[in-house]
Amino acid sequence: MEKNETLSGDKPRPWQSYHTVYTNAKAGMEGVDKEKVQRIIYETSKGSKYFENEEKKEAVLRQKIENMRAQRAKLSAADLSHYQTVADRRILELEATRDLSRIWLHVDMDAFYAAVETLSNPSLKGKPMAVGGMSMISTANYEARRFGVRAAMPGFIARKLCPELIFVPTDFKKYTYYSELTRKVFEKYDPNFMAASLDEAHLDITEVCKERGMSCGEIAEELRKCVNEETGLTCSAGVAPNRLLAKVCSDINKPNGQFVLTNDRMAVMTFISSLPIRKIGGIGKVTEHILRDAFGISTCEEMLQKGGLLCALFSHSTADFFLSVGLGIGKTDTPQVRSRKSISSERTFSATDDETLLYQKLADIAEMLCADMKKGGLCGRTLTLKLKTASFEVRSRAVTSEKYICSSEDILKYASKLLKAELPISLRLMGKNSHYGLYSLLSEGENELFCVLIHVFLSGSFLTYWEMYLDGEGILNEHNLMPCRTYKMTNHFICFQAYACLISMKTRLVPHLIQHKKLSTTS
Repeated sequence: MEKNETLSGDKPRPWQSYHTVYTNAKAGMEGVDKEKVQRIIYETSKGSKYFENEEKKEAVLRQKIENMRAQRAKLSAADLSHYQTVADRRILELEATRDLSRIWLHVDMDAFYAAVETLSNPSLKGKPMAVGGMSMISTANYEARRFGVRAAMPGFIARKLCPELIFVPTDFKKYTYYSELTRKVFEKYDPNFMAASLDEAHLDITEVCKERGMSCGEIAEELRKCVNEETGLTCSAGVAPNRLLAKVCSDINKPNGQFVLTNDRMAVMTFISSLPIRKIGGIGKVTEHILRDAFGISTCEEMLQKGGLLCALFSHSTADFFLSVGLGIGKTDTPQVRSRKSISSERTFSATDDETLLYQKLADIAEMLCADMKKGGLCGRTLTLKLKTASFEVRSRAVTSEKYICSSEDILKYASKLLKAELPISLRLMGKNSHYGLYSLLSEGENELFCVLIHVFLSGSFLTYWEMYLDGEGILNEHNLMPCRTYKMTNHFICFQAYACLISMKTRLVPHLIQHKKLSTTS
């Protein structure tokens, strides 16, 4: 029995129903007293606006679960039989798409930001340390994780968990420098590797294994050794037949380890059978709770066993995703490189409702965005301002100009109009973009958290912008896309899917993979 479960007959403690993203185990947190962590988070945050927002989200989640249970109860025996047939047929169709011909490697740097800081200051070695401050931390080293401290945790809570915790301020220039060093290594194994963030990437190592006459495990070990030699940092790797499984595998022997899942169907099905659903990318807290509490699904294998219910109560695409997970089927193709269609800029600062300061920050962002756009020779027409309020309300405002713009003056003019409409307001975070266009807005602080994103859509003939719903972890993916609006541009019809991670209360900049897909050309 897990420590946060209540023994039969015992009265549930209030923190046991207080589910936050901070209580989920990460690598290095094995053996942590989950109930103690949950209790400290509950007691420390109680009464804060963050706590109030978490309670609201919990209420929404409970309602979703009840609604799903009610829908399930309405299904007749005939309905269940029909949808089971649908599920069985779809499972066979998905099985026919299984591709075991490719070898994918997912590499994940170990406690990246913290490791970089320790490399810069060896006196931190062996001491519990977190990158960030009392308001928010970006990541924690493995010494701190033993106390339950982890990324996306307010620093004041982390200090309660670990009184000896050392805080180190973030230095993104330093992290970007070391990230570039790792990518130079990745290029040697797969010139078309897919960077998921500063500290992780997917590589198709099928060809390099053949060319060098080496096993995938040997390639993974060599790559990890090269990264260490080039940077002084360690990384972990997972090797599997597809990207979904490779990412899961990279977390198994962290830190500084690797795990290989062979390209064999039986091996995949055995591996996936007892795998907790939360280990799968795209299944966050909300989805996990709905599947567990409304359907009794906790493992990937149970996705197949209850496929009829999933087909009955979820959309076609979502049910397909769940069934694919149950089969251990993921993507194996290498997406073609596309020119980016958006660019953004972000900035973090101390909480303030000073309008003069807010406009100054907006001007700074406009300057940064302008510089990035000119560097890439880009112009855009649609400007989006996104904010998160002190009560954790997310707002998004957009305006489309009659002409293409790229100057800081034009950007500031339109952004100022959008901000003015929201005043009076207190802001804490504005952000800055790097490559691939769309970046997560990662917030900082406990009471007043804000993010602002300036987002410019670039050329194409008609550009459809998909807005997405968040799950409980703030995960945005293709399974919760919502068509929003279409803009007329130049010569063909393009839509994009943004794979994003907007994790509440987190200062770390996590790049989002933007996949642009040309649907058709206009006449």
